[in-house]
Amino acid sequence: MKKFLNKPEDFVEEMLEGIYAAHPEVTHVADDLHCFVTANPVPGKVGIVTGGGSGHLPLFLGYVGDGMLDGAGVGGVFQSPSSDQILEVTKHVDQGAGVLYLYGNYSGDIMNFDLAGELAEVDDIETATVVGNDDVASSKPGEEHKRRGVAGIVFLYKVAGAAAAEMKPLSEVVRLTEKAKARTRTMGVALTPCIVPEVGKPSFTLGEDEMEIGMGIHGEPGITRKTLEPADAVVDEMMERIFAEQDYAAGDEVAIIVNGLGATPMEELYIFYRRISQLFAQRNVTISQVWIGEFATSMEMAGASISVLHLDDELKPLIERSATTPFFKHIAK
Repeated sequence: MKKFLNKPEDFVEEMLEGIYAAHPEVTHVADDLHCFVTANPVPGKVGIVTGGGSGHLPLFLGYVGDGMLDGAGVGGVFQSPSSDQILEVTKHVDQGAGVLYLYGNYSGDIMNFDLAGELAEVDDIETATVVGNDDVASSKPGEEHKRRGVAGIVFLYKVAGAAAAEMKPLSEVVRLTEKAKARTRTMGVALTPCIVPEVGKPSFTLGEDEMEIGMGIHGEPGITRKTLEPADAVVDEMMERIFAEQDYAAGDEVAIIVNGLGATPMEELYIFYRRISQLFAQRNVTISQVWIGEFATSMEMAGASISVLHLDDELKPLIERSATTPFFKHIAK
């Protein structure tokens, strides 16, 4: 293991201390660094809380800020935050309009967010839940409830955050976020494993000339392991799965995220986008918004994912609305 750290067991806390030092617009509550919140909650606005394991920056906490999320429970590397931490974040962000829990489809997160929601009710805080499940590789159509939540959840953060910033009620924020969820699909590919600091060795192995199509952001198995192919062929295989699930008709509009998993050069992500743009052009579908970079990583894993949100007249203005967080900045055109 070759990493810039002090003690592996201090990895998450020291990372959080660095973020708080660099970004005074965020803070923590309950004397717990893992209870990550905006320093400036907006009275009367629906609060939005996410959470999950560390090791995925800028997911999850990186999207807490103006126009997106209000708080995040921060777990250990690839570990869920506790229900107590989620509850403390919930109490801080509640501004009288209720709180939306928005997180990925993983059993530990579901269990702890559900318990936090029950405890919040005791304090008369209304909560609602939307669980991201955009990874098409993790289950077949018709069993979407079994799918993992990966980089496509950033679209849900954007839609939910914009709807809340417009002071819409909790029921409407939920409806719009669920709509974005139903119209979002993601497919990923990995070239290398990653190393959890406290483990100190790779979580899986891939041969020097191998790639895994559909691998999850914790190293979960994908659809197939095969010899590395040219970039266009890789994109074609990934997009074939996405195209099979959404009816992108001529004249439609989409938003795209090309996401690096932690160790993929930007140059390679743009080579991916080059091919993606060609495939949508062939279908006369307009790409109205594109974000290229690192949005949901897996430590130092080499690889990439493609997320597509099928826009409509309701979702497009929410995606386009300005937002500023420590790790994400979007200015409306």
